[in-house]
Amino acid sequence: MNLQKLMKQAQAMQNGMVEMQARLAKQLFTAEAGGGKVKATANGAGELVSLSIDPSVVDPEDVDFLQTLVLKAAQDALKLAKDTAEGEMRKMTGGFGLPM
Repeated sequence: MNLQKLMKQAQAMQNGMVEMQARLAKQLFTAEAGGGKVKATANGAGELVSLSIDPSVVDPEDVDFLQTLVLKAAQDALKLAKDTAEGEMRKMTGGFGLPM
Protein backbone atom coordinates (compact mmCIF):
# COMPACT_ATOMS: atom_id res chain seq x y z
CA MET A 1 0.00 0.00 0.00
CA ASN A 2 1.16 3.53 -0.74
CA LEU A 3 2.58 5.07 2.46
CA GLN A 4 1.46 8.58 1.50
CA LYS A 5 -2.09 7.35 0.92
CA LEU A 6 -2.05 5.57 4.29
CA MET A 7 -0.84 8.75 6.04
CA LYS A 8 -3.66 10.77 4.42
CA GLN A 9 -6.20 8.20 5.57
CA ALA A 10 -4.81 8.31 9.12
CA GLN A 11 -4.97 12.12 9.13
CA ALA A 12 -8.56 12.04 7.85
CA MET A 13 -9.52 9.55 10.57
CA GLN A 14 -7.85 11.70 13.23
CA ASN A 15 -9.71 14.80 12.00
CA GLY A 16 -12.96 12.84 12.01
CA MET A 17 -12.36 11.70 15.59
CA VAL A 18 -11.72 15.26 16.75
CA GLU A 19 -14.96 16.39 15.09
CA MET A 20 -16.86 13.46 16.60
CA GLN A 21 -15.52 14.20 20.09
CA ALA A 22 -16.54 17.86 19.79
CA ARG A 23 -20.02 16.86 18.61
CA LEU A 24 -20.42 14.33 21.42
CA ALA A 25 -19.24 16.84 24.04
CA LYS A 26 -22.23 19.01 23.11
CA GLN A 27 -24.71 16.11 23.14
CA LEU A 28 -26.69 15.56 26.35
CA PHE A 29 -27.74 12.21 27.84
CA THR A 30 -30.39 12.09 30.57
CA ALA A 31 -31.24 9.16 32.81
CA GLU A 32 -33.89 8.84 35.50
CA ALA A 33 -34.29 6.92 38.74
CA GLY A 34 -37.19 6.50 41.14
CA GLY A 35 -39.79 6.70 38.41
CA GLY A 36 -38.41 9.99 37.12
CA LYS A 37 -38.14 11.62 40.55
CA VAL A 38 -34.37 12.00 40.10
CA LYS A 39 -32.87 12.98 36.74
CA ALA A 40 -29.21 13.28 35.86
CA THR A 41 -27.81 14.70 32.65
CA ALA A 42 -24.30 14.09 31.34
CA ASN A 43 -22.60 15.26 28.19
CA GLY A 44 -20.66 13.15 25.72
CA ALA A 45 -17.40 14.23 27.34
CA GLY A 46 -18.42 12.25 30.43
CA GLU A 47 -19.25 15.23 32.60
CA LEU A 48 -22.32 15.34 34.82
CA VAL A 49 -23.92 18.67 33.85
CA SER A 50 -27.21 18.73 35.76
CA LEU A 51 -29.16 16.99 38.46
CA SER A 52 -32.85 17.34 39.25
CA ILE A 53 -34.49 15.99 42.41
CA ASP A 54 -38.24 16.05 42.98
CA PRO A 55 -38.88 17.37 46.50
CA SER A 56 -41.20 14.44 47.20
CA VAL A 57 -38.21 12.08 47.51
CA VAL A 58 -36.38 14.28 50.01
CA ASP A 59 -36.96 12.56 53.34
CA PRO A 60 -34.54 13.49 56.14
CA GLU A 61 -35.32 10.13 57.73
CA ASP A 62 -34.22 8.19 54.63
CA VAL A 63 -31.18 9.90 53.14
CA ASP A 64 -29.82 6.55 51.95
CA PHE A 65 -32.76 6.15 49.56
CA LEU A 66 -32.15 9.57 48.01
CA GLN A 67 -28.42 8.90 47.70
CA THR A 68 -29.16 5.63 45.93
CA LEU A 69 -31.50 7.35 43.46
CA VAL A 70 -29.01 10.12 42.72
CA LEU A 71 -26.16 7.66 42.24
CA LYS A 72 -28.23 5.43 39.96
CA ALA A 73 -29.38 8.31 37.75
CA ALA A 74 -25.85 9.72 37.50
CA GLN A 75 -24.31 6.35 36.69
CA ASP A 76 -26.93 5.63 34.03
CA ALA A 77 -26.49 9.04 32.35
CA LEU A 78 -22.71 8.66 32.28
CA LYS A 79 -22.99 5.09 30.96
CA LEU A 80 -25.34 6.22 28.21
CA ALA A 81 -22.86 8.94 27.20
CA LYS A 82 -19.94 6.49 27.27
CA ASP A 83 -21.78 3.79 25.32
CA THR A 84 -22.80 6.31 22.67
CA ALA A 85 -19.23 7.59 22.35
CA GLU A 86 -17.88 4.04 22.05
CA GLY A 87 -20.47 3.22 19.40
CA GLU A 88 -19.51 6.28 17.39
CA MET A 89 -15.84 5.35 17.72
CA ARG A 90 -16.53 1.82 16.46
CA LYS A 91 -18.32 3.24 13.42
CA MET A 92 -15.41 5.55 12.68
CA THR A 93 -12.59 3.07 13.21
CA GLY A 94 -14.31 0.08 11.72
CA GLY A 95 -14.01 -1.78 15.00
CA PHE A 96 -10.22 -1.57 15.25
CA GLY A 97 -10.49 -0.59 18.92
CA LEU A 98 -8.46 2.59 18.74
CA PRO A 99 -8.53 4.70 21.92
CA MET A 100 -10.48 7.95 22.06
